[in-house]
Amino acid sequence: MSKILLIEDDVSFCMMLENFLEKKSYTVTTAFTAEEAKTKIKSQNFDLIITDLRLPNYDGIELMSEFKKAYPTIPVILMTGYSDVNTAVKAIKNGAADYISKPFNPEEVLLVISNALEITDTNLTNKTISNNKTKTTDEDVILGISAASKKLAEYIQLVSPTDMSVLIIGESGTGKEVIAKSIHQNSPRKNNNFIAVDCGAIPKELAASEFFGHLKGSFTGAINDKIGCFEAANKGTLFLDEIGNLSYENQIQLLRALQERKIKPVGSNKEINVDIRIITATNEDLREAVKNGTFREDLYHRINEFSIQSPSLNERNEDLMIFADFFLGKANQQLNKNIIGFSPEVVTVFENYRWPGNLRELQNIIKRATLLSQGDFIEKNTLPHEIFQMANKIINDFSLFENEKEAILNALEQAKNNKSETAKLLKINRKTLYNKLKQYNID
Repeated sequence: MSKILLIEDDVSFCMMLENFLEKKSYTVTTAFTAEEAKTKIKSQNFDLIITDLRLPNYDGIELMSEFKKAYPTIPVILMTGYSDVNTAVKAIKNGAADYISKPFNPEEVLLVISNALEITDTNLTNKTISNNKTKTTDEDVILGISAASKKLAEYIQLVSPTDMSVLIIGESGTGKEVIAKSIHQNSPRKNNNFIAVDCGAIPKELAASEFFGHLKGSFTGAINDKIGCFEAANKGTLFLDEIGNLSYENQIQLLRALQERKIKPVGSNKEINVDIRIITATNEDLREAVKNGTFREDLYHRINEFSIQSPSLNERNEDLMIFADFFLGKANQQLNKNIIGFSPEVVTVFENYRWPGNLRELQNIIKRATLLSQGDFIEKNTLPHEIFQMANKIINDFSLFENEKEAILNALEQAKNNKSETAKLLKINRKTLYNKLKQYNID
């Protein structure tokens, strides 16, 4: 039975949510302030934290960051009544497992909680390194038809057969781990382990143990011998996600291991030879971090023998509904549903939304919509309301032009007739642009 710490200053709402979750077989402990929550988490073990974004004299994102630093394995879900998608995306980038908007849909709340706990279970399983062998199937790879997708596929095909270190750069949610798995699966190492490590979730004091393992009794809490990620990935591929989050000290340890291809578990005097391929990923500008002195230049060059840009969803407009259909198929399988597709209204909303959370946001929205759908198609009423707010803003921005045709002609001239650049200037997607070109008979 999963234990949840619920932090909410609205007492009546807190009690209502507590009763609802307990009826669904969760054990819930409530706190009405941040200080009360800090006290309770020190004395009890929790599987999940749900906290309101706005608390008396405390910021929910700040509280979440403190919890993630002190208890990195406990997922945190943020609640917001302000329907601010930008705040929600910022929260996810800062470590939130997910967010839910008030007023709640009960089924959506249960789905978000289930997903967060499922991710935690997966991470815990991954920490049992001996069982952490990931096999990539073709179902994990989404093929697109856009220019950005074709270039990405070309780079993957080019670098996969080599042993070069690859740095994948891209916004959160663009599928950097999927790219890394694809490189591994198309490499000579494909029959060996693919080990993924989230560098942002490792406290700097435990990084050496996670990377290189430790012997029983080597430090407080080391109750058993542990195999590190380097040794577990031997003969295979080690994927270090969000590498820019490593402390300077941990960067030195990592660099030494990559240079020597030898590791020494914490508490051991024995060196172990490792043969691994390194793939790393970041959503930061590591070159800027090198200039600022927060990331080692020698490590940067060691991990960046070949770089790949993971394109945002906005750069892959032609692929949007391909990805949507792919995620719908996965959601149907996971939820035992048989939704056929999307209504025309939903397609229009999707095409006019900016997708700040990229593929991850698209997948989450489709999974929720699949759960909530009662008919053969996903309808508008199954989508979260914030998606309409941003989509409507984009549509309204475009309609502000007094003369749409003139605005389009000016943008085409400015972009030298490049349709993609023209769409960006007008802040619309390419399909909308083509419809407008046809409407105004613009060649």
